[in-house]
Amino acid sequence: MTDARLRRGRGSLGVSFFVQGVTFALLVTRIPAIQDRYGISDGLLPLCLAAVPILAGVGSVGTERLVARVGPGAVLRWAQPLVLLALLGVGAGSELWQVAVALGVFGLAVGALDASMNMLGVSLQRAYGRSIMLGFHAAYSLGGIVGASLAWAGAHWDLSLFTSYLPVVAVLLPAALVGSRWYTPGTVPAGGAESAGGGETNGGVGVSFRLLLPLCLVMTFAYIGDSTVSNWSAKYLQDVLGSSEELATVPYNAYMVTTLLGRAVGDLGVRRMGAAMVVRGGAVLAALGFAVVAVAPGAWVGMAGFTVLGLGLSVIVPQTFAAAGRQAFDSHGPGASDAAVARLNVFNYVGFLIGSPLVGALGDAWSHRGAMLVAMVLVLVTVAYATSFGSQPARYGGGHERPRTVDVG
Repeated sequence: MTDARLRRGRGSLGVSFFVQGVTFALLVTRIPAIQDRYGISDGLLPLCLAAVPILAGVGSVGTERLVARVGPGAVLRWAQPLVLLALLGVGAGSELWQVAVALGVFGLAVGALDASMNMLGVSLQRAYGRSIMLGFHAAYSLGGIVGASLAWAGAHWDLSLFTSYLPVVAVLLPAALVGSRWYTPGTVPAGGAESAGGGETNGGVGVSFRLLLPLCLVMTFAYIGDSTVSNWSAKYLQDVLGSSEELATVPYNAYMVTTLLGRAVGDLGVRRMGAAMVVRGGAVLAALGFAVVAVAPGAWVGMAGFTVLGLGLSVIVPQTFAAAGRQAFDSHGPGASDAAVARLNVFNYVGFLIGSPLVGALGDAWSHRGAMLVAMVLVLVTVAYATSFGSQPARYGGGHERPRTVDVG
């Protein structure tokens, strides 16, 4: 495979991560507007929101079998447009059943999209022989910032959901379709040709859950931390630390910016120090952020804690996907790598489902400061599993570096 083809594949996949970041942010940041448009009650809203990650988990599990036939590139090629059209459907309807269908399609397609994107990322990283996964997730974070900004503009100008979503979908849908032409498999299965869908096909390879269990726990705890910030940072600052309503919107924005910064430079850290060291350092830094938030005497100290949290958590999820793909590939071959990523991706949604209710329950039964300490402890558990991310001396985390003379940029 030529270096130019790898570069095109890397660029097109980066576009896909960016588009998904924009899309997801446009959905989650306009939840109050969606609730008002469809008259969803406060009691029904949590069920609607929980249905999306549950269906996404189903979509991720189904993707494991689908990619064995057509490759992750083919799955991503249809899943991303479907997610964008489902977003537009959320803004276009007027009846409750219509938004239920749109959110259902969105959830199933997002599960397939998240799994296939990360499969391709892991495969390309293996071809490069050095860490590039954090760069893909940095593109997602950048998309999230852009999407949140667009959502703010829509709310500020009092635009309808459909009016807000239509121009974005009109731009991103063609971009995603054009970019999908260059999705590139990172490796070719032994004794076989590259799949037309752009991926590694070797169906029927079993991946031991015991092999993935430590990484599944890490993924769950990382997303508990992430959902704690996304769902509770504003309320925590306002209700516990006494900030104004306006100031309470700042921590999540700061968290997203530092997440982007951490991922933008994280690959360099992995190449220099190894994945295990970077993940260990990220977990400690995230735990420190939670500790600062828990003991903060005021709003500005609390915001500093959430800012540190973004830097710490930013490196964990991309490296968890990379480690799962690498371990499965080393143990069972190319097809097992895709299966491992699909199964691990489910725990993304498990953490998201657990995080917000856990903080709410602990806040009611104990205190919200105590809930932050529990999140701190869960993130710290990652330190104990850091060896699952590869040997410390390896920049890629397993001695897979390619010689510098064949570096593809």
